[in-house]
Amino acid sequence: MTTFVWHPQESERLLGIRYEQLEKLLKQAEKLHNNRQEIATAKKVKIIASGGGRPPKLSISEQIILTLTYLRHLTTFQLLGIQFGVSETTANDTFNYWWPIIGDLLPASLLEQVKKTQVTKKLLRKF
Repeated sequence: MTTFVWHPQESERLLGIRYEQLEKLLKQAEKLHNNRQEIATAKKVKIIASGGGRPPKLSISEQIILTLTYLRHLTTFQLLGIQFGVSETTANDTFNYWWPIIGDLLPASLLEQVKKTQVTKKLLRKF
């Protein structure tokens, strides 16, 4: 169980986007995630029954907020892990999964608001 608590009134200061924008992004990203999961599932040869395996520690919304937090503040994955109640590796894996999805969804104007430094700009060029 995660100890992460979200305060909507702080979204612009913490993530660089308004709460309304965040809500839209969360819905679109979850839809794109579900579509990608369906495609991946259709291609897999199942060894374990559906629903098997360990459930994720963070909700989809929390995973996306973790990714946006990293982009905005460029903190370490170790600190992100502590903040969101997951391991450093999980924080890193979460970012690397969601970043391409978020990059596809955010218009350039919002991407500029979220990204803060030259390092983030280099990450953006990579994807």
